[in-house]
Amino acid sequence: MSKIPSISFTSATPAATGRLLITVGKDGALGTAGQSIDESGVLSKAMKAADFDGAFGKMLDIVTPHGTGLDVIVLVGLGDVSELNEQSWWNLGGKMSGKLDGQGKSSLVLEMPGEDKVSAKQATDLAAGVQLAAYSFDTYKTMKDDKRKKKSSAKPALAIHVSSASAAKKLWSGREGVAAGVMLARDLVNEPANVLTPIEFAKRAKALEKLGCKVDVLDEKAMKRLKMATLLGVAQGSRSAPRMAIIEWKGGKAKDKPIAFVGKGVTFDTGGISLKPGAGMGDMKGDMGGAAAVTGLMHALAARKAKANVVGVIALVENMPDGNAQRPGDIITSMSGQTVEILNTDAEGRLILADALWHTNKKFKPSFMVDLATLTGAILIALGDQHAGLFSNDDTLADNLFAAGQATDEKVWRMPLSKAYDKLIDTKNADMKNIGGRNAGSITAAQFLQRFVGETPWAHLDIAGTALASPKSDINKGWASGFGVRLLDRLVADNYES
Repeated sequence: MSKIPSISFTSATPAATGRLLITVGKDGALGTAGQSIDESGVLSKAMKAADFDGAFGKMLDIVTPHGTGLDVIVLVGLGDVSELNEQSWWNLGGKMSGKLDGQGKSSLVLEMPGEDKVSAKQATDLAAGVQLAAYSFDTYKTMKDDKRKKKSSAKPALAIHVSSASAAKKLWSGREGVAAGVMLARDLVNEPANVLTPIEFAKRAKALEKLGCKVDVLDEKAMKRLKMATLLGVAQGSRSAPRMAIIEWKGGKAKDKPIAFVGKGVTFDTGGISLKPGAGMGDMKGDMGGAAAVTGLMHALAARKAKANVVGVIALVENMPDGNAQRPGDIITSMSGQTVEILNTDAEGRLILADALWHTNKKFKPSFMVDLATLTGAILIALGDQHAGLFSNDDTLADNLFAAGQATDEKVWRMPLSKAYDKLIDTKNADMKNIGGRNAGSITAAQFLQRFVGETPWAHLDIAGTALASPKSDINKGWASGFGVRLLDRLVADNYES
């Protein structure tokens, strides 16, 4: 992984050497510290000469500014401070991040013009945005350009000078933990499938024990004893054995029922016997984006010591077209006892989630469950790559997820569920079939999953359009976004912590 800037907070006056970043408001308005630095007029003159108006995210480099011992001053536009919201600070950090690359230690004077002060939360949101934007997956790149090597050798660090420094320091470990959870999810999605097998994925989930989580890993024998036939049926064509990792964080009161998150973890999806087209199949290393998000979420919750009891369950398989692979036309009996006719082996995610949801509900009796899955191409047709599809049997849970999505800019849009769609997955040969035809493809997938949750409040997030190959943003420059970690962390923080 790329070098992520280390962050510190201080209320001291920044040193008059090196690289200094200064926030500037609308029309070039400076805060108190900025005005002090501008006593000689060097900042005002530079802004006027460059027609720099302090618009949000705009920057102006002043090289070897006269009358100072600084190498560079970078002016960072805040725009109209009355329009700044929570996501603005994350995005501003992302926009600034490129100014730190290969520069060693930098300082930021973080202030707003006028009477308003930057809060500890705003400062730590910006810092987390700096880190997320700096992420790149370069594990397997070998550097041959000596100039690039030299530039990248400097360890980036940012000292943020802010009036709320002491409060920011207290908040930062939690906020940094959330950012680290996002980057963990990105790492998992970016890893090639020859490295990240189900067994390796389970090992990485097991590493969360270092943060205080309890992690149990079910192997193939254990899943056979539990009669997880829909999950095992997907895995039977692969030489990579399946796993299910169960991650528990107990940060709430002992009497509190847990909340549960379940992730689809197909570490590579060929489609099985219903083989996918070759073009773009390499992207199917990311068909475990749901499991990656759950793993990253559990890291975030443990790192910030969330006051909630949370269970994360990840179902890990590889879907391959071996001679032992599941066939179209096969009928299998799920852990729930319900039978499924397999008409398309490429509709495999719902099969592994069926047993995972049933097991989670039966074992932990959670107050609600949310599953995440890169489940259908149909959700891309419906929503593109701007929203994840939200399906739920509970209005309160759906509303809370929508609100968390708006706050974090990991947006979801509610799609319908109704008995009218159930007939599309009915079959005369079994209790249900695993596909419903061309129409309403995302809905019939959700209808299928709903048959395995009972009366428990539940939501399904189809993240096929948002977890990978999603649009670049200020805080995401790569292929894997880590979508779902910030969304669900916010869901927990706002609604379910004691």
